[in-house]
Amino acid sequence: MQTDVKATHLDASGIIFAGPTRVKGYQIGPGGTAGEIDFYDNASAGSGTTRLRLNITTNTACIATLVPGEGIKFDNGVYVTLPANAHITVFYG
Repeated sequence: MQTDVKATHLDASGIIFAGPTRVKGYQIGPGGTAGEIDFYDNASAGSGTTRLRLNITTNTACIATLVPGEGIKFDNGVYVTLPANAHITVFYG
């Protein structure tokens, strides 16, 4: 399936996209704080169905991942929660 790929950057928890989409990849700047990054199938809050959970350490090295296949399907939108000092760019479409 071919679609245009878009990107959204967050410096704190928030909405990536408010509508059906597929997450194709992400780039994380951990910021030195350990914790979990959760991707929720929700367009307005960090609650509901968790489609992806990532554990990050206190390392500050950038983490970049391409999701295989057609990506992870989100029916309602994508909301990401981040630990303190972490940053993320999510690629979707």
